[in-house]
Amino acid sequence: MNLKYHKELDGVRAIAAIMVIFFHFFFFLESNLPSLLLKIANLGRTGVSLFFVLSGFLITRILIATKDSPNYFTSFYARRSLRIFPLYYLFLTLTFIVIPLFSGKPFPPFNLQAYSWTYLQNFALTFRWPHAGPSHLWSLSVEEHFYLFWPLLIYILSIRKIVSAIVFIIVMAFVVRYVMIERDYVAYYFTFARIDELSMGAILAVLEIKNKLINKNANKFLLISVILGIPTIALLVIFTDMGNTIIQLVKYKLLVFTYLCMIGYIISLQETSWIKRILRSKPMLFSGKISYGLYLYHPLCNDATWSAFPKMNLALNFIISVAFTYMVASASYYLFELNFLKLKRFFEYKKEKGIKSETGVILN
Repeated sequence: MNLKYHKELDGVRAIAAIMVIFFHFFFFLESNLPSLLLKIANLGRTGVSLFFVLSGFLITRILIATKDSPNYFTSFYARRSLRIFPLYYLFLTLTFIVIPLFSGKPFPPFNLQAYSWTYLQNFALTFRWPHAGPSHLWSLSVEEHFYLFWPLLIYILSIRKIVSAIVFIIVMAFVVRYVMIERDYVAYYFTFARIDELSMGAILAVLEIKNKLINKNANKFLLISVILGIPTIALLVIFTDMGNTIIQLVKYKLLVFTYLCMIGYIISLQETSWIKRILRSKPMLFSGKISYGLYLYHPLCNDATWSAFPKMNLALNFIISVAFTYMVASASYYLFELNFLKLKRFFEYKKEKGIKSETGVILN
C-alpha cells in the first residue's frame, strides 16, 4: 500500500505548535491580561489535542501500510527513536545541566529529574509527586506511552477490530478521566485519560483505507466540524475552570471530534483549494518541519526574552520571543536533528518502498 504524502498536514502541525506557543507565552500573565485575550490564549492549549489527533492518524496509516513488513517493529521503533530521543535528551541536558552551570542556578536533584528522563513527568504532574523539569514535556510522555502498545495492536488486529479497540480506548479514557476528576487528581496530564485523542486520530487512517477521505465528503466533514465546533468553543471559553466534571469531560471529547473532522476536511479538499495552498506555503511547511523544536524550546525562549526585556511592550515582546524560538529551533534542526534523521535510511520498511514517513508530536 503506497501512502499519499499530505503536505498540507505539515501546515496543520505548524498551527498546533503556534497555538501552544501562544498559550504558554500569555499563561503566566493571567492577572495582567484582559479577560477576552486570556480566554483566546487559553484556547491555545488545545493545540496539544490537535497534535495528538494528527499524530494518531499519521502513525496509524504508516503502521497499517507496513504491518506485513518483516522488519515492522524494528523499523518503526528505530525511526521513532531517531526522530524523538536525540533532541529530547539534548533539551533535558540543556535544562538540567548546561543552563544551571552557566547561570549559577542550583542543579535540581536527580531524583526529581528522573521523571523527565524516563518519560514519566505526566505521572508526576497527575499525582503531584515532587519533581523538577519542564512541565510541557508531559504530552511527549503520552505519545511515547501510546507508541509502546499501538504498533502491536495494529499488527495483530484486523481493520474491524482496530475500530473496536479505538471505541474501547475512548470509553476507557472517559471513565478514567471521570474517576480522576472526582478524586481530585489532575487528569489533564494522565496517559490513560488522554490516550483516546491519539487513538481517535486513527479513525482517519481507517477512513482513508476505506477511501472516505475524498473530495465529495469534504463538505460532510466541514458540516460536522461546524456543528461540533460552536458548542465546543463556547464550553472552552465559558467554562475555563475545572469545577464541573461533566462539562470538563464533554468539552474535551467534543474538541477532539472537532479537530478530527477538521483534519478530515482538509485532507478531502481538492488539491487546488486555497486552504491547501496556504497550508502548503513555504512558511507553513518550514514551521511544520521544525515544529518539534518549536515545541521543546519555546518556554526557554520565552523566559530568555522576558529576562532580557522585562519592561517591553507585550506585543513586541511576543514577536521577539517567537522569532527567537524560530531561530533556535531552526539551528537545532539543521545543525543537530538532521544528522540523526539521515540515519533513518538504514531502517526503511523492506516491503513498502515508497512510503514517505510523516509522523510526529508533536513531531516528525
